[in-house]
Parts: sequence; C-alpha cells; structure tokens
Amino acid sequence: MQTLTRETTDIPRSVRGSGLEDIYDKVMAGDRLSFEDGMRLYVADLNAVGTLANLVRERKNGDNAYFVRNQHINYSNICNKFCKFCSFYALPRDANAYTLSPEQIQDRIRQHLHLHVQEVHMVAGINPRLPYSYYTDMLRAVKEVRPDIHVRAFTMVEIAHIVRIAKKPFDEVIAELRAAGLDSLPGGGAEIFSQRVHDELFRQKQNGDEWLDLVTRCHRNGLRSNATMLYGHIETTEEKVDHLVRLRAAQDETGGFMTYIPLCFHPERTELTHIPLATGQQNLREIAVGRLMLDNFDHVKAFWMMISIPIAQLALWYGADDIDGTIVDYEIVHADGGATPYRMTREGLIALIREASRTPIERDSDYRPRHGALIN
Repeated sequence: MQTLTRETTDIPRSVRGSGLEDIYDKVMAGDRLSFEDGMRLYVADLNAVGTLANLVRERKNGDNAYFVRNQHINYSNICNKFCKFCSFYALPRDANAYTLSPEQIQDRIRQHLHLHVQEVHMVAGINPRLPYSYYTDMLRAVKEVRPDIHVRAFTMVEIAHIVRIAKKPFDEVIAELRAAGLDSLPGGGAEIFSQRVHDELFRQKQNGDEWLDLVTRCHRNGLRSNATMLYGHIETTEEKVDHLVRLRAAQDETGGFMTYIPLCFHPERTELTHIPLATGQQNLREIAVGRLMLDNFDHVKAFWMMISIPIAQLALWYGADDIDGTIVDYEIVHADGGATPYRMTREGLIALIREASRTPIERDSDYRPRHGALIN
C-alpha cells in the first residue's frame, strides 16, 4: 500500500490540536513508535488515539473484520499457582474441582459437531497430578473426533509444566505435542511482564523473561501463537508500554505471533475485588495503543467475551480487526455466572460486525477466509 504523507493527506480533525501530530506523521510514514510515544498515547485524547489506530488497522486489513467458529474447553480447574487475579482455579479437594478425561473431552467435541467448529481452544490450571501422557492423549482424543479441527492449546505456563513432567528435552516435547495434534498456542499466561507485578500477583508462575524465552522457543519449533496482556489491575502505564515493546522485539526476532489480544481483568471472586472493572474507554484505549505500538503484528483482537459486545463493535474502529468467535463453553471468566452471553452464533457475529459498518469475514485459524470469499 502506498505510504501517505502530510503533503497528500490532511491531518484528521480528531488529531488536530491533540498533541499527537508528530505521531500522526510517524504513522503515515510507517515509522516505529518509541516507548515515549507509547506513554503519550495513554494520556492523549482517546478519539485522536483511536483515529491513529484505525489508520494502521485499515492499512493492514482494510474494512475486514474477522471471526472464527470456535469452541473452548477448560480441561481442569485444579491449579497450584494461586494467582491473586484468578477466579477460576480450585484445590483438589474443593467441591467444584474437576479434571476432564480424554473421553469427556471427546464428548464435549461431539456435542457441537453440528456447529461446524473450526478451532478448539484448550487451556486449564496446572494440575500436578496429571502425567505427561494425559496431554498427548487429550490432543489425540480431539483429533480422533474431529481430524480437521485446529487445536490451539496450552499457555506458556502449561507448556513449562508439561516439559518439566515429561523429563525430556524441550524440542522433543514440542515435537511430540505437535505430532499428537497441537497446531498453535493461544498466548495466555503472559499477564504483564513487570517483575514487580509478578512478585505481587502471580509469583508461582514464570516471569516475563521466562515467558518470552518459552514462546520464542516454541516459535522456532514451528508453533505459532497469539500474544496477550492482562490489564486493569495494579499495573502502571510504564509497565504496559514496556510489555508492548518487549512483545514487539520478540516478534522482530521470530515472526511467530499472529494476533495481539489485550485481556481485561475481571475482579469478581478474586483477591482483588476492590479494583473496579475497566471502563469501556479503557478497553478501547488498550486496543488502540496495542495496534499502534505493535507495528509488526498483523492482527489485534477485541475479545467480545471480556469487554462486551458493544465495546467490541466500537473497537473495530479503534484498531481491532478481529472479534474472536462463537466461543462455545467459555468458563475462565464466567464460572461465576457473569452476565455476558457465553456463546454467539455465526449469524449473530455477522450481524454485529455489519452493525458496526465493517465487512464480516469468517476465517480459519490462519486468517484465511472460509469459503474463499467475503460474506456478502
């Protein structure tokens, strides 16, 4: 696409007088934004930031808004990491504790065979009682029922645990997981790369350096992934910008990230219930800043499950080009009976994208349009 300049295009009205005119020039020239630019984006007028993000979004993806027909399976809620921001985990003796057998996972897949699901997303807590064979058996079980489904599974926390209990070299474990049916990684568990926040909220899990090391090693072994950032808890603006800059550097190194997904923290039933839920404006800003800072990412997702459908629709004009998908059986946020619907039909996704004046594209897990054409 031809690079635009100040000489060929007037500065948009929403950017004039915002103090971001120099960042507009960088955006139009395709220049990388600095850490200091990122800090400014967090305090500047939101509409100006959104306008800049939309310029990048449309340069990369035009008017398209992607979705996928997907299913979520959380195979166990037992976990030994005790993260303060988590409302999902249970102890082995808790009444609500569970671990699905491979056969039970197959049953969940079979329940939705009529929905033409293209992708299954599988993550869980760290259950120390599960053997290495459980993970490979689980992957094979899914492929046995739906051989063509794309399996996107395991956070970096799970990968670290699986490698540890396998007692095999990292590359060998990844090869075995791929042979069993693992196609890509969802990118969770990054939280925020700040060591301060790590020590305060999730000290039992790997820190930012360890997460980045693991994900880049997975990329080098042929597994692509998404990338995430958990926001809206105790993090600072500096820590968020640092997180984005480090993700960008990792992408420069491997090119293995497909999509950036900012994840809104939900305080209900956590140890951080005193923290208010992020506002719609905060959600839009996180998406917009991510789109501007992560110039080497092709896609940014507005995860409608976590930010609400109306904000996800607005986000399609603030940098996001993906709204995730049908999300059958999501449990991580909604185990506590949250109010947001936990599944969406294909027709519903198409309607909400059209309502937002974007062009809906049903995609596969690699962002190839399903049926080879746009949805008219």
